[in-house]
Amino acid sequence: MAETWVNQQSQDTGTLPDQAAGTDLHLELSGKGSLRGRLMHALREAIRSGRLAPGTRLPPYRSLAVDLGIARNTVADAYAELVEEGWLTARQGSGTRVARRTAPLQPDHARRPQRQTRRRVLHDLMPSSPDASAFPRAAWLSSARRALAAAPNDAFGVGDPRGRPELREALAEYVARARGVRTEPDRIVICSGFAHGLRLLGSVLRGPVAVESYGLHFHRGILGEMGLPTAPLTVDSHGARIDEVPDTGAKAVLLTPAHQFPTGGPLHPERRAAVIDWARSQGGLLVEDDYDGEFRYDRQPVGAVQGLDPDRVVYIGSTSKSLSPALRLGWMVLPGWLVDDVLAAKGAREMWSGVSDQLTLADFIAGGSYDQHLRRMRQRYRRRRDLLVSTLAERAPHISVRGIAAGLHAVLELPENTEDAALRAARRQGLALDGLRPYRHPDSTMPPRDGLVIGYGTPPEHAFAAALDALCLALPDPPQDPR
Repeated sequence: MAETWVNQQSQDTGTLPDQAAGTDLHLELSGKGSLRGRLMHALREAIRSGRLAPGTRLPPYRSLAVDLGIARNTVADAYAELVEEGWLTARQGSGTRVARRTAPLQPDHARRPQRQTRRRVLHDLMPSSPDASAFPRAAWLSSARRALAAAPNDAFGVGDPRGRPELREALAEYVARARGVRTEPDRIVICSGFAHGLRLLGSVLRGPVAVESYGLHFHRGILGEMGLPTAPLTVDSHGARIDEVPDTGAKAVLLTPAHQFPTGGPLHPERRAAVIDWARSQGGLLVEDDYDGEFRYDRQPVGAVQGLDPDRVVYIGSTSKSLSPALRLGWMVLPGWLVDDVLAAKGAREMWSGVSDQLTLADFIAGGSYDQHLRRMRQRYRRRRDLLVSTLAERAPHISVRGIAAGLHAVLELPENTEDAALRAARRQGLALDGLRPYRHPDSTMPPRDGLVIGYGTPPEHAFAAALDALCLALPDPPQDPR
């Protein structure tokens, strides 16, 4: 078997290829027969398997012949025959390419009829995701250029496990101004998002953690993996019942006080003060998940609880809702006494966020682009929220909508025992959304509630109305009048 890596040139110049230029193509000439036949077989298999996708440009035949050590006419004849067969196309000035009508050969098991097939998602209303099409590409690129041009040489060395000082300084100013957080840059640790921050905290916390009865099971799972059992707190219209914390024996409390997830609504001011009083008297810690605190529509955003006592609160924010979850950028604002322990838990450099994105975000915030983007998206999401509410009022007035004062999602309250049927109907409409019951803590004493958690941030602008149409078709009918 002959095996070679072929250096692909941008055009056939009639000269020997520069082996340091172009891209690489891996071919295996195996089996018996002529070199032309073996080459054709290798190219067909690469196309069938999908390794050479439709439209892929092949190396010029002279370059391929040099790398394979065979005659140029052999390669030229193989190319010509594959063009005749329809595997390749050849046009003057465009080179030889894989024909666009070809498709990868599927494995046998993929061609067999399947008893259960996953329905195609036509409309995405999964909660708490931003509109990816609205990512501010031009402004982000401008910030990246400025940030990389101005970056000192040491930015590309090992660096500080806290994160780049430029970003920590920009964040200290921003969270103070926009979220009421009190901190210094040295008390900020950059992480890759809330889940990463929670894992770091989980390695330094002790004892049970009190959590809201409705919340992300993913977060409860992280704490469980760290050996920290979770104790549910009742959630009502004023947020979590802080008076239940002492009975749990918890040493820490995890809350979403600005906008309870997923039921909606801020933590009542009296309860905000109560959780701080508990932390001070018991030496406890509040972990504040400020996942979408910037998006409040009916009045000024609710400030962070951290501002009440920076020594008893860990404040965690990220770009996952405000910009994009793909950036993997978050920040932990820590009490001073906890910084060294968290840095020790952060450990190896592989757990650090990329420097270029940190520098870019620092410029993006400091230059005002972050505020501009948030204001623009706040208006867009408010329009979507209003359209959701008005559409349901017109087409499904028997469905109550909750948690709409802030954030990127709403909860639709359903009649008892209708959630599963609504989810099945949604799947038939090609609609992706969440039911409310999976968010309930398994040990909660709260009775289960039927509902749908609707994310109105995810669809691009042009697709939102169609998603609402599909949603209305999936909702249960009004209860029948017993008379």
